[in-house]
Amino acid sequence: MAYRILKRKWPSSAAMWIMMVAELALTVTLLVFTALAQPDTYRTKLWKAGYELGFNSSPAVILYAHANGKTPPAIPFVWSRTLTDYNVAIAIISLFFLITKLIGFIMEFWVPIIALPVNIAFVALYAASIGGQAGPDYLDPTRPSRVAWYVAKPCSVAANHQIQGYCNSAKGTFAAFALMFVVTLVNLGLTIWAMLPNERDTRDWDSDDEDDEPLSASASGNRKGTSWEMRSIPSTPRTGLMPYTPRTTAFNRLDSKNPAHMYE
Repeated sequence: MAYRILKRKWPSSAAMWIMMVAELALTVTLLVFTALAQPDTYRTKLWKAGYELGFNSSPAVILYAHANGKTPPAIPFVWSRTLTDYNVAIAIISLFFLITKLIGFIMEFWVPIIALPVNIAFVALYAASIGGQAGPDYLDPTRPSRVAWYVAKPCSVAANHQIQGYCNSAKGTFAAFALMFVVTLVNLGLTIWAMLPNERDTRDWDSDDEDDEPLSASASGNRKGTSWEMRSIPSTPRTGLMPYTPRTTAFNRLDSKNPAHMYE
């Protein structure tokens, strides 16, 4: 078996196109959601609403720390601006790599060995984003929160309609990132599938073009052609006699009756 690690074909081109279309739709959705959340459209408001509902800590602890001259505590990742900026960065990077992948796939440059580390990295990036959006908040020991309330609970728990709208936006962002995480997993699965040994590896393909015939068949054909060319064609045995036909006999008889021959 001649396993090729560089020049490998994708198992299904149709599956690759379908996944790129789905990835494009979700990437545009992520760009819209993350742009609306930047820099702090509703993050702190949801944090404060969760405190008022008794679900998590209060953002006022930071103000209390500054007022008392103390070091502010570490903000939970779910309520930090770092997570908001992180999500924006992922959406932009996803669009860039999608365009690169599209061009590379058309030019047959996006091969599985290149796609494998890229897909692994995106799976890790989206997993971190999902974990952060639904992350815990243990800043207030009296109100511990294992999962952000806008993910674990319906938005109707908030009486304020504006907070409900912010909650729905946060839920939509979380759902879009979750779907994109599934897409990255499928892309990784397709890449692993392409990297597995298959029937192409059992044939000795030409290194310049895998779509050509196998070398064994080509070489065999060349050998057959050579022996055919070198094979001598049997010649017709020469007897030294003229072909004998009934018409020849008739002409011979007429010729014998010719007066010119009688005087020879």
